[in-house]
Amino acid sequence: MAALNFKHLRYFWMVAKSGSIARASERLHLTPQSISGQLTEFEATLGVDLFRRAGRGLELTDTGQRMLGYAEQIFSLGDELLDSIRGDGHSQSVTFRVGIADSVPKMVAYRLVEPSLGFDEPIKLVCREGRLTTLLADLAVHRLDMVIADRPMPDNLNVRGYDHFLGESGVSVFGAKTLAKTNAPAFPQLLDGAPFLLPGVEVALHARLMRWFESERLHPRIVGEFDDSALMKAFGQAGAGYFVAPTAIESYVVRQNDVEVVGRIETVREQVYAITNERKLTHPIISAICRFAQHDIFGGAVAPGKSK
Repeated sequence: MAALNFKHLRYFWMVAKSGSIARASERLHLTPQSISGQLTEFEATLGVDLFRRAGRGLELTDTGQRMLGYAEQIFSLGDELLDSIRGDGHSQSVTFRVGIADSVPKMVAYRLVEPSLGFDEPIKLVCREGRLTTLLADLAVHRLDMVIADRPMPDNLNVRGYDHFLGESGVSVFGAKTLAKTNAPAFPQLLDGAPFLLPGVEVALHARLMRWFESERLHPRIVGEFDDSALMKAFGQAGAGYFVAPTAIESYVVRQNDVEVVGRIETVREQVYAITNERKLTHPIISAICRFAQHDIFGGAVAPGKSK
């Protein structure tokens, strides 16, 4: 098959978005005959039909629908490239795009990304939050410069990327003051039968907490599971149950949510990784973030399984 003709692809994209050759010709300032001929040539080159007749108009075939999805991504990425090159017309700021897995505590994410705002040259920070698999797909096509996650890259994803361990912290258990009971047993026994807010099953901390409960022979009453750590803290602040957050941000959680620390679990670790397209870090902003995380937030991070 010949190389993809992007001029033909744009004509196809415009026709598909406009709904007819006539409307596409008006937007492209070309004659309908010219566009029709280009589409015919495009289909012949590909060896497939992209449109079929539907009354007086056209509708996409199944292959055409698939082609449209790719075309949308290609031209959207092209627009982003032009925006990046042109800048905003007022400054020569560098755009830094970071994806944050929704399982990463928001305060941890903020503290990790904060160094990007301290560069001498102006930085335009773009943060995207979502599921790790979605963010890694954007990283693969260079729509993101870095992804912050609570685990390494999944082995079953056919995506090229490299893990950079940033650090880890034990977790603290928090509770609203309304949960406090007179003559309550000491930690961790006070969790037995108590209401508890658990991170969602997609969060790496979920399985670690469940194993800890089992090892301590504790049976808390799970009243909710949350993929979003901020939402979990909001329920915790309202007194719905106890919850955990990294000990590294313990003081912030207490101030922000008006809750108390009821105990700490050093054997349950919250880990944080940066995932990038680079095996050896050369991007100055990413390098600064990694150094700050390893030496200022987590106090000398060492990858799991390695000694200091």
